[in-house]
Order: sequence, then structure tokens, then C-alpha cells
Amino acid sequence: MSALAETIAIQGRVLDHVLDLDLAPAVARLEGAERVWLVGTGTSEHAACLGAAMLATAGLDARASAAAAFVAEGLLDPRSAAAGFGADGDHDSAATVTDGASAPGPRPGPDDALVVISHTTETAFARRVREDALAAGTRLVTITAEGKDWPEAIEAAPPERSDTYTASYLAALLALARLALALGGAGWTAGDLAALPALVEDAGVEPLPVEAPPARLTVLFGAGPAAVTAREGALKLREAARVLAEGFEAEYLLHGSAVPLSGDDHLIALDPGGDPSGLTASLADAAACERIPVAFLDPPSDLHPLLAQLPLTVRLQALASRWADGRGVNPDRVILGAWADRALWSLGAPDATAR
Repeated sequence: MSALAETIAIQGRVLDHVLDLDLAPAVARLEGAERVWLVGTGTSEHAACLGAAMLATAGLDARASAAAAFVAEGLLDPRSAAAGFGADGDHDSAATVTDGASAPGPRPGPDDALVVISHTTETAFARRVREDALAAGTRLVTITAEGKDWPEAIEAAPPERSDTYTASYLAALLALARLALALGGAGWTAGDLAALPALVEDAGVEPLPVEAPPARLTVLFGAGPAAVTAREGALKLREAARVLAEGFEAEYLLHGSAVPLSGDDHLIALDPGGDPSGLTASLADAAACERIPVAFLDPPSDLHPLLAQLPLTVRLQALASRWADGRGVNPDRVILGAWADRALWSLGAPDATAR
């Protein structure tokens, strides 16, 4: 059995551990923040996107960014801090990036907080954001694996044994949901969070939405939080099973991205019943009319849409694991060849030198 499959099977226990963590120090650093920035790379960026939505339920102005984009915009570079604030401390105009798209926004201010998500603590741009935050004296919370050396960290999960990360993602989401609740969020209760480990365990053994990969492309899509899960699920399929997969927000799929799809592809609609506009379900109907196979993936009933992403994600993790087994590929060693060049991965780090 792969380390990926073994990790998927124990995620309920990992979440039980998260429920027992003392988050009071992190809550204290976030309380009263004018704005909270959440930063991560890859899967951790997806956690940042959902985490920002979770913290918003507590009335916080929470914003997610890819770590590389955050660094590129100089949002927290102490060397340019003087350009970011006037003498009275007002925010100056700058660009902030959420989900890869540039938009006008302020720089982090002295009353803002920063949440850096990095399971390994080795991700180059996340390390750079953290070090700049420490130099600037910004309120800082980090979410990492157990046994790392970041003293301010919430150590949410054991180190991943597979290159296809799973448990660390769900653990980060549950930690963020707990922070939101502690900060006054009314979207869910402690009982709702306590139910998640069992729901996650059940999700890992549910029937697969699609038994085998299609001839060409797997397309996952959904609305709101499910759009983030679509992107995360597509990433797991690409990493673990080495198949072509894409994740879309439903509206984005409609506006041109569906054009080249054919019967050689397969669509997976995530939580169509949770899309109040009806667009996710209508896109599935349109695909069926075009003779494109469509599968549906629904979360357990009566869960807040943000919490529902945990069991939904597990269904897609399990799909990636089973497809990897069926194709005879190793889901635990993913970054290989030139893609694994250490110099490539060090670019953007605080101590990196350009080449």
C-alpha cells in the first residue's frame, strides 16, 4: 500500500489531534487585527483561500494570496516599508493578489496579521514571507507539520510521507476553522467541528465518482468554496496519478474554458446542490447534451459549505490514490528529474541567489 493510501486512511485521527491543540496563542495574535493576510503555495494556497473565507465568518477582513505573488508585490518587504505607509500610518495603494489575479489593495499595516501556511517550512516563498514578517514585527501565525522549528507555529499534522499531500491540508483547514470559531465566527459550532473526523473517515471509503481516468482530460468544477476544492482535487490527480486534470470555478468554465471539451474527457461536478445560482448543475446538463460524461460529488448533508470541503476533498484524494494504483504509478514520489532541481526550488527563498 502506498504512503498516500495509508495517510488518507488515518486522516480522521489527524483531525482528532487538531481538535486537541491549544490555539489560544494564535487566537491572541489575530484578535483585533484590522486585516488578516493568509499566504501559502500550491495546496497551502488552497488552504489560505478557504481559510480566508472561514475567518471572514468572524467578521475579519481576511485575504488570501499565493506566497510568490505576495513577495513579488513587496507587500511585506521591510526594505520598502517606508513606501507603504504615510507618516500617520495610513495605508498606501499597492497590488494584492488573490487566487492568482491582480487587484488593487492596501499593503499590510501595523495592525494587520499574517498567517503563513507551510507544511514543510522549506517552501521558498513562504519562508521569505515569514522572515519579512518577523523583520517587520508583524503579528504572525504559522501552520506547519509537527517537529519543525518555527516557535509561533500551530503544528497541525505529522510530516507527510507522500509527495502527494493530504492530511496536512485537512489539518490546516480544521485549525483555521477552529480559529474562526474562537474569534467569534457563527458559521459553525464546536460540535460541528467535532463531527468532522468521522465524516472524513467515512468519505475515504465512499464509492469513486469515476472508476478510471478518461482518454484525455478530467475537469472538476464547482462554485464558491467548491471551486477551491476543484483546484485542489485536480492537483492531487495530476500529482498522484499523472493524469491531465483541471479545476475550475463554474462561471470560469462556462466562459470559454469548456469549448475544447469532448467525449474523450470527463467532468466532475462538485456539490451542485450547494450552488445557489444553479450554474454548476446547469453546466453538467450542458455537458450531457454535448455527450461529455459527467459525474457528481456531493458532501454530507447539513454541513456548512466551508466545512463540507473537508469530506469532499477526501473523496478526491481517494480518487487520485485509486487511479495511481490502477495506472501502476507511484503517488509518493512525484517531483522527479529536472523538476526536482534544488536550485529551482530555492528561488524566492530569503537566502536564494538568482541564477
